[in-house]
Amino acid sequence: MKPASFDYYAARSVAEAVALLKEHGDEGKVLAGGQSLVPAMNFRLARPEVLIDVNPVAELDYIEETEGILRIGSLVRHMKLEHREVHDPLGRLLKTAARHVGHMPIRVRGTFGGSLAHADPAAEWCVISALLDGEMIAQSSEGQRSIPAKDFFQTVFTTDLRTTELLSETRLPVLPATSKVGFTEFSRRAGDFALTMAAVVLDLHDGKVDTARIALGGISDRPIRAVETERGLHGREVGEALSAEIGESTADEVEPMGDIHGSAEYRRDLVRVLTKRAVDQAISG
Repeated sequence: MKPASFDYYAARSVAEAVALLKEHGDEGKVLAGGQSLVPAMNFRLARPEVLIDVNPVAELDYIEETEGILRIGSLVRHMKLEHREVHDPLGRLLKTAARHVGHMPIRVRGTFGGSLAHADPAAEWCVISALLDGEMIAQSSEGQRSIPAKDFFQTVFTTDLRTTELLSETRLPVLPATSKVGFTEFSRRAGDFALTMAAVVLDLHDGKVDTARIALGGISDRPIRAVETERGLHGREVGEALSAEIGESTADEVEPMGDIHGSAEYRRDLVRVLTKRAVDQAISG
């Protein structure tokens, strides 16, 4: 199929992009990598009257670390994070997650910010942002506002972004060198969206858990945190028994959704297994 007719604008700067968004309001849609938007338009599931292409906006393509914060411009391609030569815990986590994003052509073209703005609850960057309490920067002609990840993702394909706002940047905290990270997911075929995914960060001290973060994707209408399990891990001794216990506790805590791809109980089993694997990966890493 072919998309419905639309007007096309190629923005050359953030200022021009947000001016176009203000001018066209609900009729306008931002085009970045287009890996979700273009197929939806071809099937006429999305019918924007105006496309605002931000690919020419070079100022949105950057990865910078400033005062303990990693700032990722929204036009950064998935492939750039997959091949970024860093060896700190956050860099390893982003690299591992990036390898799970779609197929290579999607990783070459798709963007970090586009994935977040699309807000698929089974998308890797949405889960990572929830895991790390990321901060999204929304730019409009009136200025900037910061949106914490817990407020940014509202439901499936829905965020707190206003129609006049452009997601310009995401900020993630740089993890201490002692942090241990793990990321796992399960899909029926390589490159498919995951039925379930689990991401873990453990901060350890003298062989015991100081703080823990556990985020899950693909089981709800948005990425979620296993906050009760996280709280119960402080001071616990690290080991094989603990990782299995974390998997069980996380599976008991969540209420997965069921659909044509897998029942709620099937996804609960995946949570149990994948969380344990992510913890094992973190501990052994």
